Amino acid sequence: MAGALMVTSIAVAIPASAVQAPAPVQAQAQQVLRWTASQDINQYTSFPTTAVAGKATIQFENSKATGSVDMAHTLTFDRDTPGYNTDVRLNINASPEDEQGGKWQAEVTLTPGKYRIHCTYPGHQGMVSELTVLPDGEDTTPPTVSAAVKGTKDTNGNYVGKATVEVTAADSQSGVDKVEYQINDQSWQPYTAPVELTTPGDYSVQYRASDKKGNQSEVGSTRFKVVQQPPDSTPPTVSHAITGDKDPQGNYINKATVTVTATDTESGVKSTEYKLDSGNWTAYTAPVVVSTEGMHMLHYRATDNANNVSPEGMAHFTIVVQQPDTTPPTVTAAVTGDKDPQGNYISKATVALTATDSQSGVKSTEYKLDAGNWTVYTAPVVVSTAGAHTVTYRATDNANNVSAEGTTNFTVVAPPDTTPPTVTSAIAGDKDPQGNYINKATVTLTATDTGSGVKSTEYKLDSGAWTTYTAPVVVSAVGAHTVTYRATDNANNVSAEGTANFTVVINDPDTTPPTVTSAVAGDKDPQGNYIGKATVTVTATDTQSGVKSTEYKLDSGNWTAYTAPVVVSTAGAHMIHYRATDNANNVSPEGMASFTVVAQQPDTTPPTTSAAVTGDKDPNGNYLGSASVTITATDAGSGVQSVEYSLDNGAWTQYLNTISVATKGAHTVQYRATDKAGNAAAEKSVSFTVVESGSDKCPNSDTRATVIIERDDTGVANPDTGNGCTVSDLVDQYRNWESHGVFVRHVDTVTSELVARGVLSRRDAGAIVRAASRSDIGS
Repeated sequence: MAGALMVTSIAVAIPASAVQAPAPVQAQAQQVLRWTASQDINQYTSFPTTAVAGKATIQFENSKATGSVDMAHTLTFDRDTPGYNTDVRLNINASPEDEQGGKWQAEVTLTPGKYRIHCTYPGHQGMVSELTVLPDGEDTTPPTVSAAVKGTKDTNGNYVGKATVEVTAADSQSGVDKVEYQINDQSWQPYTAPVELTTPGDYSVQYRASDKKGNQSEVGSTRFKVVQQPPDSTPPTVSHAITGDKDPQGNYINKATVTVTATDTESGVKSTEYKLDSGNWTAYTAPVVVSTEGMHMLHYRATDNANNVSPEGMAHFTIVVQQPDTTPPTVTAAVTGDKDPQGNYISKATVALTATDSQSGVKSTEYKLDAGNWTVYTAPVVVSTAGAHTVTYRATDNANNVSAEGTTNFTVVAPPDTTPPTVTSAIAGDKDPQGNYINKATVTLTATDTGSGVKSTEYKLDSGAWTTYTAPVVVSAVGAHTVTYRATDNANNVSAEGTANFTVVINDPDTTPPTVTSAVAGDKDPQGNYIGKATVTVTATDTQSGVKSTEYKLDSGNWTAYTAPVVVSTAGAHMIHYRATDNANNVSPEGMASFTVVAQQPDTTPPTTSAAVTGDKDPNGNYLGSASVTITATDAGSGVQSVEYSLDNGAWTQYLNTISVATKGAHTVQYRATDKAGNAAAEKSVSFTVVESGSDKCPNSDTRATVIIERDDTGVANPDTGNGCTVSDLVDQYRNWESHGVFVRHVDTVTSELVARGVLSRRDAGAIVRAASRSDIGS
């Protein structure tokens, strides 16, 4: 069941003219308009194009069922672009990882005209749809509906391996409301995507459609047969292409690049190999670059997943040497990093070298730091040792011309780092009851250093040699293992060696079904009945092949895929049945949980309220420059209806965001709240004093421990970025933004700059941008 749209993180009343109220799932509007999304950032997977003026339920699903793995999207009615209706204010943010599993809905009122709907995440500009709304009137014409069967056919017209049925419906008046299909007269199902049939046999697929006025089309039907895919006995097809600069005789100048392409329309390509001249056969993973002068022959072949090997192909070409290059490369240097007022680099300076050569090309770039040795340049040079430094650099081209030496000078100031890095390990994988890892174990190492930073991480497996750690280590050899690890920071402090011990065993065939349990939660009366609602959580585990799916059915309903706890609010006695299937297709015995739900008692308890004042303080407890007042209201009964505040005996005002007070002097903020049952909390107050701040660039800093946008706590730390301004100050959410899109783009730009400066990680920057997109700022 889809969840109602959450407009804000605490229950605060929003005017109906500002945000459309969420629609309870049980009380459907006259028409349902559904959008879906997946991992694609360029389009909605499905969307309606027409509707009828009046009330409508907007549904947005961006879940694992629609093909989304970890991608967040918004469904936003555009109120900024000229030429479109602007009377609907709706911004739904959905992710497969959110509390509703990416399934949301809200009720709106549509007027005749055209609406533009889009995703506001940066880079998702292609996710746009248009909705044309027709005047509400008489519609007695049913939709038109048709079906097409697609797939590979044999000579008898049967579909080989599988057949895909695509149903198309259209309605030029009120618009299509729903499309249904059934297979072999079994039962009608909602049609949401093409239906794929892979089991051999004869099929009859019926289909029909209804419009938003209840007119239903006649039932259409298509018949076909699916037959077994024959074994693959055809080898792959392999071809080649040679690219490069040629002389008039067709010889390749200096080098030739050979690209090999293998295709297999049945079982698919398993591997591609090549050998150059009389060399050995080698796995082909990327185009082969040949630069040795003379005639060459490149042989190639491919193998498909049925182990059919293609005939050997050959590519013949000749390489000649270009005219002598006597011009040395050009080399430049750029120094970056955070600076103090004197121009010194704080903690570290990064020197990036750029070498170019328009003839034979750059062979190598070298540098030396201060009086050190010449070193091959492969990546920007990070210098973190405090003191004055000189980086000398030069480059050599492929004709061995060496450039003149260049220099760049700078100073690094930083406290000495004498603390080695911290290194931890984590082992992941499927385990048997004895704790052994089945088939393989994956060891992930994490090294951190708050001083000079991590320079390198190393590991060795069992009695092997030390190896640079660049990615999680996968161990599949059967037996007991030890991974030893250590890390070195940029001050050359080496951590103590750590160890991770584990055992890998071979997996036996899985014949044991999953274990499934249930738990019922909720408020109970003295008789043990659940008041208002009961929430049933089903948990399935499988220690061998793993859980493939979990299902449940409520009372006499149908079996349904279990994706989130089931909330039951209908009064009466209930029975929920559940079962699970593992990846070896073992099905658990059916479990049952019984319980009774009784009606919610009237709410007579007012909300609970509190207030907190934050900001920088002087030794006397006065707030420097400004103070921020955050009001919190909760109600365990009917929920909070409204929160209000009064500043210094002024008019009562609806509380929507943290209150920032910058006027110098003593202040008092009074506050109160009312729940949805009309119970009012007693008025409370909080007092504080604001005095002049110092000279930093953000004297009225938002110094909360984490970055909070409206009431959405991202969990990202909110440090000073180096000039008195915190990350939240730079987000600048309290400015009068001209539109929501402009605000989100500003946040994306600011966080990208902080990632480049090393203040934020890319993960933290993404969390802040998603919170900005979920907000109503600028709407």
